[in-house]
Amino acid sequence: MTRTTTLWSLLLLSAALALGSCTKDATEQATGPEPEAKAASKLVFSSENAVRGELLVCFGEEAVAGIESSVMQVTRSGGVATRSGIADFDAVLGSIGVKALQRLFPVDERNEERTRAAGLHRWYVVEFDDAADLDKAALDMARIAEVSKVEFNQQLMHVHEGRVIPLAETGAAPQTRAAVGFNDPHLGRQWHYINTGDKSIYSKIKAGADVNCDEAWQLCTGDPRVIVAVVDNCVQWDHPDLAANMWTNTAELNGSEGRDDDSNGYADDIHGFNFVDNTTLTISTKGDAPDHGTHVAGTVAAVNNNGTGVAGIAGGSGKNDGVKIMSCQIFHDKDGGDVAMAAKAIKYAADNGAAIIQCSYGYPAGSVTSDAAYSSGASAEKQAIDYFIAKQNCAAVSGGLAIFAAGNDMTGMSSYPGAYRDYISVTAMSCDYTPAYYTNYGPGCNIAAPGGDAYQSYLENINTGASEVLSTVNGGKYGYMQGTSMACPHMSGVAALGLSYALSKGKHYTRDEFISMLLTAVNEIDSRFEGTKSTGAKITLEDYRGKMGTGLTDAYQLLMQIEGTPCLKVSTNKLELITLTKHFGGSAQDLTYLDVEMSKEDMDKLGITSAPKMYNGQLMIKCTKPGVARIKVSAVGGGTRPGSETIMGGIEISKEFAIIARETGAENGGWL
Repeated sequence: MTRTTTLWSLLLLSAALALGSCTKDATEQATGPEPEAKAASKLVFSSENAVRGELLVCFGEEAVAGIESSVMQVTRSGGVATRSGIADFDAVLGSIGVKALQRLFPVDERNEERTRAAGLHRWYVVEFDDAADLDKAALDMARIAEVSKVEFNQQLMHVHEGRVIPLAETGAAPQTRAAVGFNDPHLGRQWHYINTGDKSIYSKIKAGADVNCDEAWQLCTGDPRVIVAVVDNCVQWDHPDLAANMWTNTAELNGSEGRDDDSNGYADDIHGFNFVDNTTLTISTKGDAPDHGTHVAGTVAAVNNNGTGVAGIAGGSGKNDGVKIMSCQIFHDKDGGDVAMAAKAIKYAADNGAAIIQCSYGYPAGSVTSDAAYSSGASAEKQAIDYFIAKQNCAAVSGGLAIFAAGNDMTGMSSYPGAYRDYISVTAMSCDYTPAYYTNYGPGCNIAAPGGDAYQSYLENINTGASEVLSTVNGGKYGYMQGTSMACPHMSGVAALGLSYALSKGKHYTRDEFISMLLTAVNEIDSRFEGTKSTGAKITLEDYRGKMGTGLTDAYQLLMQIEGTPCLKVSTNKLELITLTKHFGGSAQDLTYLDVEMSKEDMDKLGITSAPKMYNGQLMIKCTKPGVARIKVSAVGGGTRPGSETIMGGIEISKEFAIIARETGAENGGWL
C-alpha cells in the first residue's frame, strides 16, 4: 500500500466515523437558508476586483468530513468532483453551472496534521460558469448553514513600473569600491548595492545611497540553508547566474515524471511549482512583466563571483554557498495572479522549507484600508501567510518572514497584504536618497530600499536604465527594472544575509526580535527630504518625511547587530561629538577614557585627516567620505588609570564600534 493510499484511507475512515456518530448525514443536516444579513457577514472582500466564475469557500468543521468523503470518492477514481454532499449547497452548485469542487490546499502527507490544525483543510475552490452572477452565487453559498466564509478570489497585480530595459553590454562597467573582489562584470552598474556616486548614472547621485553590501560581504555572503520563496512569475531556473542557487527538490529531480514522488501534493516540483496551471514551472514570455520573477530572484541571490553577469545580495562567494531560491509561480503570461494561487504558493513555501517569502505583488492601494478589514474576513491568503510565519524553517529564527512591496500607486498608504502589522512592507528609494516617484508611503510602510527611478536618467538623456535596478532577466540575460517590486527583494536579500550570518554565529532569535533588528538596521533619510523633485511633474519631498518607514536598509548594520558590535552613525563633512557612556555600562561617573585606535586604512576609507580622540567624555571624529570603518575605544573602570604592581587602579576595558558615515541632507534647500 502506498503512502497516498494510506492517507486517503485514514481520511475516509475519519469521515465515516464522523458521519456515523451523527443521527443524520451531511445532506440531512442542512437547516435551510440563513437570513441575508447573516449571510452577507460571511463574505470576504467584494466582486469588484475578483476572478469571474470562481469562489473560495470555507466550510464549518462539522461539515468537512462529509465533504471530504463526497469529493474523495470522485477524485480517487480520476474524476472531477462537482457535489459536496450538502443538499442546499449542491442546489446552488447546480444553478451556477459548477465545473469543479476541490480542496484549495492539496494534501501534503508530511504536513497534513499541521494543515488541519490550522484549519486550512476547510477551504475549497468552486469553479463555475463565468456568466453566472458572481455576487448572487456568493450570497447563495453564504446562506448555507454549513458554510463559514465565502471569499471573492481577488486579482493581484505586480508592483513595478514600466518594462525591462535590456542591459547594453558594450563599454566597461563602472568601478565599485568593493573590497571583496567579486568578478561579476556588471557589479559596477548595481549602484543599489555599492553606490560610489558615479555621475554617469545620474548627475545628482549620492554616494552611499545603497544597502551597503560591500562591507557586509566582508563578513558573510549567504548560506544555502536559507531558502527564499519568490512568489511571482516563474524564475528562470537554468539562468547561468541563478542555476547554482536554485532550491532543488531532490525527490522529484530523481523521481518519475508525472508522479508526486515526495507526496507533498505536487508532481515534478523540482525547483518550485506553477500554481497558475497546476503544472511544472513555465517560463513566461508575454503579459504584464514576464521577466519579473527572474529579475526579483537575481537581486536576492544571483550567483556572486562566478565571472558572469551581476551579483546578488545573498548570492554567496562563488563556492556554492549562496541562499537558495524557490520559485512559486503565481503569474504566467496574461493569466494568474489571484488570491487562491498566492495562498497555495505560500503554504507550499512553508511546507517545503522556505524561511522568507518574497512577495512583489499586492492589491491596489485603497482597496483594503485597515488591518481589521484585512483580518476580519479570515481570508484564505491571510491564513496561509499566518501558517507560513508560524513555521520555523531556519534554525536562526523562530518563524517565517513575509516581505511585501508597498505598492506603486503614489499614494499615502501601503497596499495590502504588506500593510498588515505582522508583515514587512517595503517602500522604494532612488539613487540620490529621495523617494522614487511612484512609491507608496505613509501608514503600513515599514522600511525603504532601492527601487530605482527611471526619470532621473531619462531627464538627462541617459537612456540606458542606469538609474533603475539591474538584475537577471529571462533568456539568460540582464536588464533594468524599477518599482517597489525591485525594492522588496533588496529587503528579502538583506534578511536572508542576516539569517545566514546568524547561522554562522550560532545565534537564534524570535521572529519579533529579528524583525526589530531588520527595521532598526537603517540609515536616516528624512533629513534629505527637502524641496521638490521633478518626475515629469513635481512632488514635494517634505510630504514623505516620517512616511517611508524607519529608514534605508543597511545590510552591514544588520550583521553588526547580530555580531553585537554597536554602530555609530555620523554625517560626512561635520565634526561629530558622540557620547559613548551607554556602551560602557550607562554611567561615566567612574570611567576614564584612555585611547582611541583606528587603522590608517580605515581613516583613509572615511577621509579622516585628524585622528579621532576622546574629548570631554565624547568621541570626536570628522569624516569626509561615506563608508564604514572600525574603531576601538579603551577606558578604565574603577579609577583614573589601570592598576599595576605599584599603583592601585581599575580594570582596562575596551569596546569596538562600527562607524557608518553617510552624507547629510542638502543644506541648499533640498533636491534641486
